[in-house]
Amino acid sequence: MKKALITAALLWPLPLLAQSTTGELRLTVADPAGLGVRATVNLASQGTQYSETFVTNQQGNVDAKRLPYGIYHLQIQAQGFAAVSESVEIRSALPMDRKIQLQLASLSQSVQVTDTNTLMDPYRPGSVNEIGSEQIQNRLTAIPGRSIQDLVNSQPGWLYEGNAVLHPRGSEYQTQFVVNGIPLTDNRSPSFGPEPAEAQNVQSLKIYTAGIPAEYGRKMGGVVEVNTLQNGTPGLHGQFTFFGGSYDTAAASTQDQYTWGKNTIGVSASGSMTSHYLNPVVPENYTNNGTIASFSGSYERDLTEKDRLTFFVIHELDRYQIPNELVQENGAYLPTANNDNGCPPVPPDQEPADCVYIPGGQLQTGDNFETMGSIAYQHIFSPDAMGWLHFMARDNSNDYQSNPASWPLIATQHNYFNDIYFNASVAVHHGRNEWKAGVESDNTFLHENFNYVIPYCANLDDPQCPISLGILNSAAVTFAFNGARSDLEQAAYVQDLIRLGNWTIDAGLRWDHYQLLLNQNAVSPRLAVSRFFPTLNLNIHGAYDRIFQTPSNQNILLSSSPEAEALDTSVPAVQLPVPPSHGNYYELGATQALWNKVRVDANMFRRDVNNYADDNQILSTGISFAISFQKAIIYGAEGNIEIPHWGPFSGFVSYSYIVGNVFYPVTGGLFLGDNTANPTTGHFPDSQDQRQTIRARGRYQIAPRVWLALGCDFNSGLPFEPDLTPEQYATTYGQVVVNHLNFTRDRINPYFTQNATVGADLYKRENRTVQFQADIANVSNTLELIDFGGLFSGNAIGPARQYTFRLVTTF
Repeated sequence: MKKALITAALLWPLPLLAQSTTGELRLTVADPAGLGVRATVNLASQGTQYSETFVTNQQGNVDAKRLPYGIYHLQIQAQGFAAVSESVEIRSALPMDRKIQLQLASLSQSVQVTDTNTLMDPYRPGSVNEIGSEQIQNRLTAIPGRSIQDLVNSQPGWLYEGNAVLHPRGSEYQTQFVVNGIPLTDNRSPSFGPEPAEAQNVQSLKIYTAGIPAEYGRKMGGVVEVNTLQNGTPGLHGQFTFFGGSYDTAAASTQDQYTWGKNTIGVSASGSMTSHYLNPVVPENYTNNGTIASFSGSYERDLTEKDRLTFFVIHELDRYQIPNELVQENGAYLPTANNDNGCPPVPPDQEPADCVYIPGGQLQTGDNFETMGSIAYQHIFSPDAMGWLHFMARDNSNDYQSNPASWPLIATQHNYFNDIYFNASVAVHHGRNEWKAGVESDNTFLHENFNYVIPYCANLDDPQCPISLGILNSAAVTFAFNGARSDLEQAAYVQDLIRLGNWTIDAGLRWDHYQLLLNQNAVSPRLAVSRFFPTLNLNIHGAYDRIFQTPSNQNILLSSSPEAEALDTSVPAVQLPVPPSHGNYYELGATQALWNKVRVDANMFRRDVNNYADDNQILSTGISFAISFQKAIIYGAEGNIEIPHWGPFSGFVSYSYIVGNVFYPVTGGLFLGDNTANPTTGHFPDSQDQRQTIRARGRYQIAPRVWLALGCDFNSGLPFEPDLTPEQYATTYGQVVVNHLNFTRDRINPYFTQNATVGADLYKRENRTVQFQADIANVSNTLELIDFGGLFSGNAIGPARQYTFRLVTTF
């Protein structure tokens, strides 16, 4: 819900392999005599928002990889030959071989196929949100480290709760990014780890919140497939990106690739800095600097027409500060434990009775380092069968430091883990069936080292202690924990995509084994069914997902430890091992194309989850701990209206309605002081229970090389759990923040923000372009109070009015 560890920009110059819903088109373009022709090939689909232009080699060959399932419009142009326009349907992970023979221009006319057939996929079994290359290219420039998260957050059902932590349909820490054929199930928000990819290098995103294929497990709130940008044209190609703006933000990145014969080598590097990296806790944006760097390399070779081998390695780092509250930055008098009257704001040399002066000047910092390498091998057994092998290893560490002026805790942390992942899968096409089966193993070796000191307190019986802890164990003034354990997880799955006329069925079964502090197995059936009505251009679909979700590994050993339980022996049940979540997802929805220009999506959903995963934050720090509630019930509705292109206009508007309740008691976490109360019954609103959310953005092509975009966001406000009076909150966060709270409803007040963008193609010739974009975010300079502190939440405030520019050079 709130955090303060940071990220680095991650560039993925490799093709994605073994995803459940991507295919490959191997195209040969020949002249009337059958000889290869150099031609320009455009492949586009409004339904998947995919658009890419390729150039065939001297033999007339081009390989279009990572194509999301759907219907595509294929256009081929070559000098001296008649243009060709056809439709192509991608429905299998197996490569599709297609040869097109051109005719001389004087002897033939092109066959025209309009984009109408690609506006929606009539045979998609469930609801999927897709973001294509044009929307990614023209996106609003994001704060460093969260460009992908901002794109996902624009979709219905997704919500930020601070520091770009994504919450799909109310789920906490259950977002899974699938990059390079490898699922990344740890938190990839700026709060915890590297960004899954930098948006400038991404070709498309496919986003699941229901009807999730059986090959995906463990983190099931939402699955985001990331397709990376890779130009298949031989020779040297690359991209340089520079952007900067408000909050001393500056960034540069490069992605370069050289293809010769059957070989492709790629390198990338990026670096950025800003003084607004995390969401601050007060509008003044104290101590919020961050720097990021990333370096990667890749090599891919087609060993034969049936064998492909890929290597990838990346190293990334980030260093950052944790934003301060008012007292932590400027200092103040705070009441001691036996003072119920508060303290006046007097100079430090006039110390009042029963008050302690906190001098301010806190500086808490963190850093994160990750090194990862992967190997992928693909083999085609026959025209109807292929297989993949993946291996990945990585080391990740994060540190947290506090200076002696920190308040209310002087906390330090050094956590790291080593991760080894393996996956083997096979896909088979047989008649109407697209089968896929596989096994995977993920072994994570966790190490945790955490300690704190509560300053200004000799012991908890000290009447001058300026914090009401209420802890029975006086040893809680100082605390230290050091632990290590292996998280061993295995899975196997089988799934089948079946086409029966206008019916489409996607059925799967998955088995998971989880062994960390608990040893559990689970079998999860998945089913998505759709029916297409051609006369109405309407697809009705429904889905059921049985889910098994492993808890976050963030400080999970400490959260479930006897040492944490000993801090307060009055509530021993709190520190039981944090268990995996089990639940059922249901969805019913429809997709319709209107006037051959507009696509409308609408869904209703419900989620029933036992051992609902969440986390808690310890006493105004950025350190969080895994917890779970007894259960959660979440339901709602979503809608999305999208216009891919209608003359010079394109855009979308999305709406989400969510109601969520979580039920006591709590398991896990690290609770101090009065926060140790743990009711055994009752419920309260889920922290992502924002009833109304609207996102909208429209783009208009003013001239052939100039465009304008306007957008807006409306948020009805998240709930909060007040544990102080408004006056006490004003001392910590300021009156301007308190003015945005409704203490009658225990909710943040609604807020509405706007953004504007102008873009221009400064230079465009063949495959060389220079593009410029300028953005204004939060045009009205609204205080965007995303989240507010309480037992399970920390503060998060969005940026004030922000100006940015971006310059992208492609060759």
